[in-house]
Amino acid sequence: MDRIGVQHIVYQIILVTVVAIVVGTAASLAAIGFVDAVHYLNDRLLISPYARVLAEDRPGLVAAATLIVPAAGGLIVGLVVHFLVREKRGLAPPDAILAAQTSGPAPGFRSGVASSLAALVSLGSGASVGQYGPLVYLGAMFGNLAGRLRLNLRHQRSIAIACGVAAAISTAFNAPIAGLVFAHEVILRHYSLRAFAPVTVAAATGYIIANVIFDRPALFLVSFDRVEHSYEFVFFALEGVLCAGLAWVFMLLLRFSTNISRRHIAVPWVRPAIAGLMVGLVALWIPEVLGIGQETLRFATIEGAFGIGELGLIIVAKLVLTALCVGFGFVGGVFSPALLIGILFGAFYGLMLPYLAPVPHSGLEVYAICGMMALASSVIGAPLTTILIVFELTRSYDLTIAAMVAVVFANLISYRVIGRSLFDLQLRERGFDLSLGRDKAILETHRIRDYLSTNVTTVSERDTVGDVRQRLVDDHRSEAMVLNRDQKLLGVVRLQGIVNSQADTPVLETAIQSFTTFDEDTSVWQSMEMLRGFLGEAVPLVDRRGRLKGVVPEEAVIRAYLEIMHDLREEENEAA
Repeated sequence: MDRIGVQHIVYQIILVTVVAIVVGTAASLAAIGFVDAVHYLNDRLLISPYARVLAEDRPGLVAAATLIVPAAGGLIVGLVVHFLVREKRGLAPPDAILAAQTSGPAPGFRSGVASSLAALVSLGSGASVGQYGPLVYLGAMFGNLAGRLRLNLRHQRSIAIACGVAAAISTAFNAPIAGLVFAHEVILRHYSLRAFAPVTVAAATGYIIANVIFDRPALFLVSFDRVEHSYEFVFFALEGVLCAGLAWVFMLLLRFSTNISRRHIAVPWVRPAIAGLMVGLVALWIPEVLGIGQETLRFATIEGAFGIGELGLIIVAKLVLTALCVGFGFVGGVFSPALLIGILFGAFYGLMLPYLAPVPHSGLEVYAICGMMALASSVIGAPLTTILIVFELTRSYDLTIAAMVAVVFANLISYRVIGRSLFDLQLRERGFDLSLGRDKAILETHRIRDYLSTNVTTVSERDTVGDVRQRLVDDHRSEAMVLNRDQKLLGVVRLQGIVNSQADTPVLETAIQSFTTFDEDTSVWQSMEMLRGFLGEAVPLVDRRGRLKGVVPEEAVIRAYLEIMHDLREEENEAA
């Protein structure tokens, strides 16, 4: 390798590292600030259990805050989203996936800031939504900003977005390995050395800032020795299956809630306020439904903190209210609610187990953790990430193995029933279908019109066969497009079809009336599907009025496929 080549490689390595550190630092600091701001609002607005205990000598004030704060927060969220977010919805991990997977424009910085503000108000006012979705989008937003810089780096935007997401997850969970894997498993959908190195640097940066510099507390602390009995792994597997069923119910409720709000509430910005009022009414009876529920999550692993009936009640309420809040337009994620519902269900399962199978078992904690990870992994479609989160949070090998069994069985079922994740379902509704793989989804985003050729022989509907035959010979082509006065495509004439025709025959009589056409929205994937059984030189491409814009030669469709696939394989397999 010559000197210039060495200099270029050194430049690339230094630049990629700097980008990873800067994006990781920004995402980590933003995540810490966001979480602290949520806690501050929860304390000030009497949402957190700690603040409510301090104000227990003023029950009227607590009750008023319980009713008014979520409803008022919902109103503010509705107004912010409706008037400040261009997409008219909260931005979330599916937007980060879409930005990383495609070259299309991502949501703007203003929309990102407004959506994050709406998420802050949602979480601060006690809505039953999660904080990790907004944190993931915050990280992706900083990555997207770095992706716009002209640094002459290949795949710069997707890698920078993955860096931001990895740092945010690493900061939120104090789990850098889980952050690294989440960015690859959920956002990039592939593993390559080019992405692996910078994403690792960003995840480590997030961990250092959160754990070393700011000394952030762990999400929860669990003291677990080991799984006492081998037959309990059957119980873990069964728990995973039950969690997959619960995840399916959760997603059905989310869809049902979204449909109800759109059909029956005409004013979009009012919807979150109605959901907030419902949350407040239920919280008067079950205060555990308010907010993120971190304290509830920690108590769920403690023996005797909740009874069986109490757990069942909170699970149902949290399930319904989370679906209501997300479906009615509060801005937030589903990862935290899935963790909370999962750990509550796991604790419920652990308490019920002695009645269902009266044999010794290893205690409540392991079943609570297994339930939490099994349900969350089914919802977000990241089994490896959730297993690593357990390991990094607990440092317990036995607990991780138990969680792994539950997660695997949960995902085996949920993948068959509901697909890979809620994020994929949301992307499918926007026309980006990852269910058949990344290749198809990306081929669907490229339009075949980019390969349009205007080198085409056109003839008038008034021409004769003799005229057309001579035109094709002069142009060295074997087919011509028949147009009317308005340039509308009437048919296709092929040379072999008119060789033996009378020269004075009107060309329209010999034209093929039924033929394959592309339009301006035809994707590369669709064009390949439409070429099955196609015979001819090129496929005409028409606009919405049926006017001919040009043709796409058969070789251009193949070339488009090969070029896109080459870029994908290069991105997935190339070194740093």
